[in-house]
Amino acid sequence: MINSTEKELKQAKWWEPADNGKILCTLCPRYCTIGEGQNGFCYIRKNIDNKLYSIGYGRPTGFAIDPIEKKPLSHFLPGSEILSFGTAGCNLGCKFCQNWSISKAKIENTNSSYVSADEVVTLARRYNLQSIAYTYNDPTIFGEYVIDISERARRAGIKSVMVTAGYIDKRARKDVYKYIDAANVDLKAFSEAFYNKITFSHLNDILDTLYWIKHETDIWLEITTLLIPGENDSPDEIKKMCAWIVENLGVDVPLHFTAFHPDFKMLNKLRTPSSTLLSAYDIAKLEGINYVYVGNVHNVDGQTTYCPGCNKSLIKRDWHSVLENKLVDGKCYSCSYKIAGVF
Repeated sequence: MINSTEKELKQAKWWEPADNGKILCTLCPRYCTIGEGQNGFCYIRKNIDNKLYSIGYGRPTGFAIDPIEKKPLSHFLPGSEILSFGTAGCNLGCKFCQNWSISKAKIENTNSSYVSADEVVTLARRYNLQSIAYTYNDPTIFGEYVIDISERARRAGIKSVMVTAGYIDKRARKDVYKYIDAANVDLKAFSEAFYNKITFSHLNDILDTLYWIKHETDIWLEITTLLIPGENDSPDEIKKMCAWIVENLGVDVPLHFTAFHPDFKMLNKLRTPSSTLLSAYDIAKLEGINYVYVGNVHNVDGQTTYCPGCNKSLIKRDWHSVLENKLVDGKCYSCSYKIAGVF
């Protein structure tokens, strides 16, 4: 039975009755079968009276105004600020999660209150923000909320950004990403063993999402890989990953290598040495990727956008701050090379 606190819940999309009397959730490749009164793996999709509800809909766990470089996005409205929020739960089980306090929380155990899709857009307009980020936990799991906000945001002239692991069903993603303008996808490693053992998901599903975004949508795409010592930071793995990106996505998709710090269930790991980030940076450049960045460290050179045509410094950054921007109409001020991105 739906109780008084559940009357305002949003009935979920992307599900069907299962043969065993349960519900099959088809939002992501986990394809949870969910019994009456139970939640899916993500915690916020629940079987109530044999219907699936998105119990995270309209229940953000907090808002912030961030520099867009924090997402990280370096080629999408650089230097602008973005309204950021998430809910609770996640459809991955990353042992190294750096936002585990919300991604591993149930919505009823968080400080959240109802905020409508219209109110989110109104909040962005109130602060004259150009875009909204669905982030902190994976927005895939609150896809219904993403659709309603991003559709209203587009009508208001505000752009929408997904910060995601890309673990989403092929059919569902067409709905969730319909009004999305940019995405930063975590490519957490380039081995199935890592994905299976450490994230409880599968590499090929993420690669398929990356390929789909690049080739079948107009969404601006950037990629982030958090380098974890001894897990996904070998030069051979990084080289294979970069070669796949060049062959399948092209040389103009920006790639961010970010530093790990011990958290959640990986407290025994060391922080990522700067030397590892710089080695990955060099490998990516040698493989032909035009725009490579390092993150979670202070490194002006590693966070600066350089012109692939003449190698001039174009957008100089330190951490999440833009120190200078020499682009002219999206082109290099020196040689007029067209820089990939949304400027």
